[in-house]
Amino acid sequence: MTPETALTEISRGMEMALVLGGPPLIAVLAIGVIVGILQAATQINEPTIAFVVKAITLVATFALVGHFLLGRMVAFTTELFHRIPHLIG
Repeated sequence: MTPETALTEISRGMEMALVLGGPPLIAVLAIGVIVGILQAATQINEPTIAFVVKAITLVATFALVGHFLLGRMVAFTTELFHRIPHLIG
């Protein structure tokens, strides 16, 4: 395996990690900002409120886009397994 091939595979893996981790992270980040603003405006500084809302958001995000994310991960893994003989040889 050449260094260029290794870098290509690493970049594909990093891209897949971004695709899989992006939607849940963005959703939780957005909800965290909104809850933080509401807590600052109402002066309710209870950390469990933010945690519960973020957990519910994470579960809802996986329920909505989980099928898409799982399909992408399975396709990437299958494609990687098919490329193994070409990578080794």
